[in-house]
Amino acid sequence: MARILISGITGQDGSYLTEALLRAGDEVHGLVRQSSLLTRSRLDTAPACAAARAEGRLHLHYADLSDSSSLQAVVRTVRPEVVYHLAGQSHVKISFELPEYTADSTGLGTLRLLEAVRQQAPACRFFLAATSEIFGEPSESPQSETTPMAPVNPYAAAKVYALNLVRIYRRAYGLFACSGILFNHESPRRGENYVTRKIARAAARISRGLEKELRLGTLSSRRDWGYAKDVVEGMRAIVAAQEPSDYVLATGETHSVEDFCREAFAVAGLDYREYVVTDPHFVRPVDITETRGDASRAHRELGWRPKTSFSELVKLMVDSEVAALDGRETDG
Repeated sequence: MARILISGITGQDGSYLTEALLRAGDEVHGLVRQSSLLTRSRLDTAPACAAARAEGRLHLHYADLSDSSSLQAVVRTVRPEVVYHLAGQSHVKISFELPEYTADSTGLGTLRLLEAVRQQAPACRFFLAATSEIFGEPSESPQSETTPMAPVNPYAAAKVYALNLVRIYRRAYGLFACSGILFNHESPRRGENYVTRKIARAAARISRGLEKELRLGTLSSRRDWGYAKDVVEGMRAIVAAQEPSDYVLATGETHSVEDFCREAFAVAGLDYREYVVTDPHFVRPVDITETRGDASRAHRELGWRPKTSFSELVKLMVDSEVAALDGRETDG
């Protein structure tokens, strides 16, 4: 039974990772921020999490990426064997509105947590969730571990800083510091302010007569969309590798926002063209035309490859929204 610490445990990836680790018999500790709300929906609704708490295998600790003393204290107390660093402000559009906060939580937050590990648990394995956004408007397609980084938004710039820190700490201090360069990955647990969740939710609600239209920004942007559960398995494979390194996790396929709308509304029995309206309010100041990842190294060295197709992912998300409207539970 390994002791594992997760930042961002209440997020999409953190909740799936927690469930997978608990099924494997590990002891999971999570960093959570002080809040007036004690409910954490993604964890509270998972039966495995409730059982693990009763068994003493799931623990939550108050800390904040802006407060190095709290991070030092948690790492010193838990003495983790693995740290998965998934937290930070990760919404691209919001990063333009809150650039300083994004830089602090996503960039400097990584530095503070790396320092806590270096000082308090240097034998620990450290994983950073990086992002395909670091490539900006890519100079090549598909993008691999060697593609030049050229960020075009504050979130991506913060992640470039964080990824470079991982590489520096790996070389300078000999830490087992590794990262996954994660391309877009979605699920029914995706936050409601992300475009894929907005589309799935709108398709379900419009099909039930609860809404009349969906307003979106650019429909032509193309992304490499995978399933969060598949990506979480890739994270675990990266951490379990013999040597620390950085790996792209992606499907190798690209689809437009319009493609996502078409598929989602079709699942609900609708034609998206009758309901989707473009709205300049949702257009980002700078956007990336297309991303497509090359995960061949992860497949070759780690045996990882995605299992869920684009169509299966979209159907899973829309079906989950419909089930929620019907008061039914799903295992997304």
